[in-house]
Amino acid sequence: MKTLEEQLDAAGLQVFGCCEPLSTYGPEMLQNSPLLQDFTPAEADILGASMLLVKAEPGQALIREGESGDWMMLILKGTVDITKRLDPPAGVAATGEGNGDGDAVRAEETVSRVAVVRSGAALGDMSMLDSEPRYATCTAIEAVEAGVWGRHEIALLIRDHPGVGAKLLVKITQMMAQRLRNTSNQLVKLLRAR
Repeated sequence: MKTLEEQLDAAGLQVFGCCEPLSTYGPEMLQNSPLLQDFTPAEADILGASMLLVKAEPGQALIREGESGDWMMLILKGTVDITKRLDPPAGVAATGEGNGDGDAVRAEETVSRVAVVRSGAALGDMSMLDSEPRYATCTAIEAVEAGVWGRHEIALLIRDHPGVGAKLLVKITQMMAQRLRNTSNQLVKLLRAR
């Protein structure tokens, strides 16, 4: 099994050691981050010590749709675009006809923006928990710093700081439940509009 650093390297992300204490990112980080809202500065610093720091330049993918990964990240600085590939409309698939170079003609891939997120946002939590392929692509809009946890690092956090580790898992679960609730509400609105 690959280490977290090896996984991040394979994803094209450079690791810059461990994160600084999260309290150094200011009280706004703890107040505005859905993941960190219930943590004290001391607890947040324990979280920071358990994370690796990665940086990304504008245009660089942090997470790629369809890839696997058992890690998640917390955006510490910067802005990230979250996009999802959409299937082409019926009848727009590859025709099988060549373009003269032996290449099949393909429909243009459609990409839809899901969200734009800023510091304090958590990304990749679903795949970290269920090992399923990444749902969307997350690309740095501006320079980004992010703290990263893998499953192994969270297990060590739970072992060494059980209260903080349990609190982190509860917050991740709450965030995922809120996303599911929001998605369900959007689906109901779409169905009612038909």
